[in-house]
Amino acid sequence: MIGRGLTSPLLGRLVDRHGQTPVPIGCATASAILLVAIALLSASVPAPLVVVLSGMIGTVSPPLAACVRALLPVIGTDPNALNAAYTLETTALELTFIAGPPLAPGLATTLSTRASLLAGAIILLAATGAFAGQPASRHWQGHNGTPVRSAGAVHSPAIRTLALVLGAVGIIFGAVDVAVAATATAQHAIGDAGPLLGIWGVGSLLGGIIATRTHTTAHRVGAVILLITALAAGHAALILGSGSLPILGGLLLVAGAAISPATGAIYALASRAAAPGTKTEAFAWLLSASATGASIGVAAAGALSQTAKPQAAFALAAGAGALAVLIAIAGRRSLASEPTREAHHRAALSTG
Repeated sequence: MIGRGLTSPLLGRLVDRHGQTPVPIGCATASAILLVAIALLSASVPAPLVVVLSGMIGTVSPPLAACVRALLPVIGTDPNALNAAYTLETTALELTFIAGPPLAPGLATTLSTRASLLAGAIILLAATGAFAGQPASRHWQGHNGTPVRSAGAVHSPAIRTLALVLGAVGIIFGAVDVAVAATATAQHAIGDAGPLLGIWGVGSLLGGIIATRTHTTAHRVGAVILLITALAAGHAALILGSGSLPILGGLLLVAGAAISPATGAIYALASRAAAPGTKTEAFAWLLSASATGASIGVAAAGALSQTAKPQAAFALAAGAGALAVLIAIAGRRSLASEPTREAHHRAALSTG
């Protein structure tokens, strides 16, 4: 996760310059080779070597999520449809969080760890190739000759604000992961942690489906802030369920329902805020911010869970949610601006 966070903005910038075919395919190939290399290592290999190879996989992981989100405005230009598309994409992503964790260990247990790694390499190559082979992806052009500032996507105040918001939201997610496990452990039911986190993902899935089908996705900055507030409030309420796993499960379902609508609205707003020629890089920065926040949340919540009760980890999630809301409110003016339109105007002046 650290390696991916360090390099994904750079990879996003390369995609904006060279298109969605060479960069993702090259990254997927390198990642697959590294996965195969780890799979072929003997059991006696030093652990630091595995750590280094794993970090290298993160640094060259294809920025597919950023590519998909940069491509959506090309596929559907209607603002209503675009907001729904981002929510649907976020909802579909929840399926990987629900199905992925049990599938990989299940394959490793049923066959072997080596088989699980080799399967991962094959799936990565096949999925990346399938995406890059789509006509819309092959013909996508990010730069189009538009002048781009050296600061790239982060020159936009709106992108900087959204990155900070998603960093705080990432802390929520990391803290809740640890807090749920700590709560289950404290009640001598560590086996229930996985299903509880699955309920959380199901809540996000259902919330995204409802938002998409009822067209309740956000179109204005005020609506985005309300969704962020709902996400923060729902996760702050989890502290009330730290004494009962059934109650915690119900609260996780409710809290999760705000995840897909809120993050989908944030990405739709980022699509409108990113200057021409920087869309993939902008989404990569947002993903890096979220991953960095999640890492901080896991580390901090882990320390709190060891020195205090699980409620402290849930309190950390509540504090991060409040921070996300405050950042969004403080940056409301930058979010309400239209840097994309201004950038188009500057580009038009420079060419004629």
